[in-house]
Order: sequence, then structure tokens, then C-alpha cells
Amino acid sequence: MIDLYTSPTPNGWKAAMALEELSLDYTVKNIDLAAGDQHKPYFLKMNPNGRIPVIVDHEEDGLVIFDSNAILFYLAEKTGKLLPPEGIERQEVMQWLMFQASGIGPMQGQAVAFERYFPKDVPDARARYHNETRRLYEVLNTRLTARTWLAKDFSIADISNWSWIRSHRWARVPTDGLKELERWMEQMRARPACDRGLNIPPSPGRADAVKSFGSAMTVSYTHLRAHETEADLVCRLLLEKK
Repeated sequence: MIDLYTSPTPNGWKAAMALEELSLDYTVKNIDLAAGDQHKPYFLKMNPNGRIPVIVDHEEDGLVIFDSNAILFYLAEKTGKLLPPEGIERQEVMQWLMFQASGIGPMQGQAVAFERYFPKDVPDARARYHNETRRLYEVLNTRLTARTWLAKDFSIADISNWSWIRSHRWARVPTDGLKELERWMEQMRARPACDRGLNIPPSPGRADAVKSFGSAMTVSYTHLRAHETEADLVCRLLLEKK
């Protein structure tokens, strides 16, 4: 049995989608980011970085794995699925998995921050992250030309990238004209296991509710405390208003 400590975010959904695709038994341990669960001692003992998701594999003497892509890699290795065992095909999966970790995640994350949550309009920053995210989408679109998946077969690389790209509208980065990327996205949506994973745990609400949550960030980033991210600041401000 695996315990999944998670929240409804792109990185959290990665782990849930993989667990569903692999048909592994697991229990969901919801981490309330707004309440600061990720900073509590019991959680920091599992992940000193204070970020979700985290898994605990009780079949392996309580082995703890943190970081979403590390979890995908571990689960694929554990089951022998979604990652070829060796050779060029394995390396292709790994490089597109890392493409998400070093490109799509950081760039789209900043695009969302400056489009939705930053307290002041910073046009140059918005343009920078919007354009870079769109460029990365174009890289994927080219990669998907004449191929069904990012590697030879459906893999953890597809899960990792789609978990972020599916929310491109929230980042205000269009996929217009990227026919291969949009075709691939439809394939991902059509996978029942991935669809289930996107609701584990359920989303906090509609886009307007998420927007209201993010709009609490009405102060300068100079108010960030030690080890506090922009998202943590939003949570803290909401709690302080209660």
C-alpha cells in the first residue's frame, strides 16, 4: 500500500495519474496548503522542502519519495511500466520528463504568477514568461509531429507534461495553431486513468474561486518570509484575514 500526500495542483495530479494508470493500491492523504500542512514537522520530516506530492511505500519498509517527477520515476521502476528498461527508448522518456521539470513547469508557473497573482502589472515579465511558455509548447508540437506520444509509447513523460499544459488557459498561453499538441492533449484527456487522477484530490473550485484565492497577494514580494513561496504568501494572507 502507498500513501499519497498531495493537493490539487499540477504536480499533485502527476502522482495521482501515475498511480491510477499503474493500478496501484494507495491511500490519499490530503495536504491543506492553505492551512500550512506542508510546513508541519511531520511533513517536513518526509520532505524537507515542504512541497507536495510525497509518497510512502509501505511495501518497501516505509520508503519515502518526494518531488513529483522522482515519484513518477520510482513508480515506473517499481512496476516496470511507463518507462522502458534500457536503451535509447528509455533515454527519450527521461529527456522529455526532464523537459517538463526544467522548462514547462518553471516557465508556465511564472506565467501564471504574473498573469494572475502578482500584485502589480509587470508587462515585461508577463511577456517574458508567456512567450517562453508558448515557445516550449511549440517544441512539444514539433516533437509530436508524426508520432503518437512524446516517446515511442505512452509514458511518464506524457503524464508529467500534460499535467501542466492542460491548464494553459489559466496561464493565458494559447495552443492555437499547434495541431499536434492539441491532438496529443485530446488523447491524454481520453485516458480514463488520467481523467480519474485529475480529481484526486478534487479541485478547490471554479476558475473564479481560484482567482479570488490568488488575488489575496496584494503586497510586494518583499513581504515573503524565509522559505516562503508566492503561493505560501497567498495562503498566509487568507488565514490572517479570518
